[in-house]
Amino acid sequence: MTRGERLAKVVAERELDQLFVSNLTNVRYLTGFTGTNGACLIGGDALIFFTDFRYTERAEHEVGPEWERPEAERELVPQIVGRMSARVGFEDAHLSVRQLARLEAAADDAEVELIPAGDLVEQLRVAKEPEELERIATAAELADDVYRWVLERGLAGRTEHEVARSCEARLRELGAEPGFPPIVAAAENGAIPHAEPGEREIAAGELVVFDMGALLDGYYSDCTRTFATGEISDDDRQVYDLVLRAQGAALEAIRVGASGKEVDAVPREIIKEAGHGDHFGHGTGHGVGLDLHEGPRLATTSEDQLAENTVVTVEPGVYLPGRLGVRIEDLVVVTADGYRNLSGLDKELQVVA
Repeated sequence: MTRGERLAKVVAERELDQLFVSNLTNVRYLTGFTGTNGACLIGGDALIFFTDFRYTERAEHEVGPEWERPEAERELVPQIVGRMSARVGFEDAHLSVRQLARLEAAADDAEVELIPAGDLVEQLRVAKEPEELERIATAAELADDVYRWVLERGLAGRTEHEVARSCEARLRELGAEPGFPPIVAAAENGAIPHAEPGEREIAAGELVVFDMGALLDGYYSDCTRTFATGEISDDDRQVYDLVLRAQGAALEAIRVGASGKEVDAVPREIIKEAGHGDHFGHGTGHGVGLDLHEGPRLATTSEDQLAENTVVTVEPGVYLPGRLGVRIEDLVVVTADGYRNLSGLDKELQVVA
């Protein structure tokens, strides 16, 4: 059963006649289309893909034969609405106010009832297929190679910005794109979870938070390590060891059926008992795939459940304002008997000159 056919079954179960898919990431997931103007209409026995003349040839190569591909103008909505009937779900989380108003106006003329349908496609995307897992693993391996390449060239004496830009350049040399702007944050800058690399020179004897991922063949990776640039204080080492212990415990909590809230509570309690509960303010992890951040979430309020072949990050941290930050992040696949770690870098504290 193709992804489109699986979605059509879900659409029927939701008592919808059709689903209008407009989010380009979801369109890619369903059809393979990588252009910037495309949409789908799914329901009953119909799988219809729409794009304009600029992408007709691309669609012929990328979109499977199960999809009908009518010719469309650059403004897709009128043609799409023309193929709608009865109760049609739409991706309410992805439409802007203007887009929704345009869709509603066209649907009124066609006597179509539009129904907010939430994240039906995202729910299908949670459990990854073997080909997806392979692509994510390849992206993670490439990112590991870039980490090693950067570290061989050292950190101390270079600016955060220089290290980050060299990382981006190397990713591109290897055929990938940066999954996001790399975070390189030394000493007190590491206390900012999403610090932007600046012109601060990395000194000897500091902790450096280094967060980086690759985007390869449409799929993301995500990994964080914290490195030392020489001897650090006992207090700093205790913080590192605490995060390493909490991260290891979080990994052991990964299992099919566990909720995001349950997994998040494991490292959070360890960090809290060590007196740093107020210094861990973000969630323990998130799903990764065609989007860098997708379901399920590992967080205090998350009721998402881990399913087999889900890919998630596990990334607790401790951030001491004005002093330092430590975050350790692995990318893992949930398996029938626990997890498989896609991040290959050593997590024992590495000293990088």
